[in-house]
Amino acid sequence: MSQDRLRTAVLGLGAKGQQLLEIAGQTGLFDIVAVADADLELAEKVALRYKAEAFDDYRQLVIQNQINLLLVAEPAYVCGEHIRKAMKKKCNVLKLIPPALDFEQAAELVGTAKSQKVRFATANIHRFYPGFRKLKEYLESKHTKDINLITAVKNLPKDIQHPGRDRWLSDPQLAGGGVLLRNCYEIVDLIVGSFGIPQQVYCVNTNQAPDKQQRLSITEDTTVLTMKFSDTRVAGLVASRVFGPTRQMLQMHTENEYLTASEDNLTVWDNLGNVIERFQFESSETEATEEMLENFAHTLLGPDKNPIGSEENSILHNMAVVESAYLSARTTMPEEPAKILEMAKKALANI
Repeated sequence: MSQDRLRTAVLGLGAKGQQLLEIAGQTGLFDIVAVADADLELAEKVALRYKAEAFDDYRQLVIQNQINLLLVAEPAYVCGEHIRKAMKKKCNVLKLIPPALDFEQAAELVGTAKSQKVRFATANIHRFYPGFRKLKEYLESKHTKDINLITAVKNLPKDIQHPGRDRWLSDPQLAGGGVLLRNCYEIVDLIVGSFGIPQQVYCVNTNQAPDKQQRLSITEDTTVLTMKFSDTRVAGLVASRVFGPTRQMLQMHTENEYLTASEDNLTVWDNLGNVIERFQFESSETEATEEMLENFAHTLLGPDKNPIGSEENSILHNMAVVESAYLSARTTMPEEPAKILEMAKKALANI
């Protein structure tokens, strides 16, 4: 491995993939040697900018290149096998969220990374927005046991303006899930990362398909998820990619005050609505993505100075909660993420 740059390839050159590639190139920490997309003309056009090799066959990109890092901007149903193959060539993987179709695939990928002694991580930029970073610092300085209620809302009604786009997102076999998995993974990560695995989850999912049979055969566009952490702490998440207005909100309540957090703001209020503390920041998706990429690159280039964290554990924890939520939606009963996680730990212990 180079002392200061990672030999890097990119799978998927959609809008998100190109954005990730452009920001990676600007950091100076990534040597882009290959790019791939199903559209070979697009891949060749992008490759010219980086003097890289272009592919429309993802398998061949992995086989023909000796790389340190694979940036994955394709859905898991397209690239799961290629991710495993790359890991077996001692290549680290950074994937756009969500990390996998379901918990089983996530556990398999984490297990492969562990056996090959490489990193498997998600490009979770929410952690690098200044508002959410300040939230983490604030919670670390307080007694989180005093927080009794967590509420979150995420609405993305703009998606209905493009009903023909990405039809695979409605197919449970290809997408893995709907708004909960694909649009709320980062919120689940923020909650679970702050308070640990909930004891129980209960979930109700629906969509706006015109008849019951169709509703049962496509992914959810609206979800209500309740998480019980203890007898005195619960969390609720309501999300939709149909109903407006566009909104993302995270609140945490104690007996005497509550706080609201977003990408660029953290505000603490008393129960009468008076501001106790307010932290306002300048933020952008580009800046958060750049910081995320730099952070990940430094963990690979200088692991002694930048110890590797527990990202793989976070993936398993988050996906266990999501998997339990989907199970609960099917059984109409509360489910326990710890049971799903325990099965994975037993399997990983044998690797």
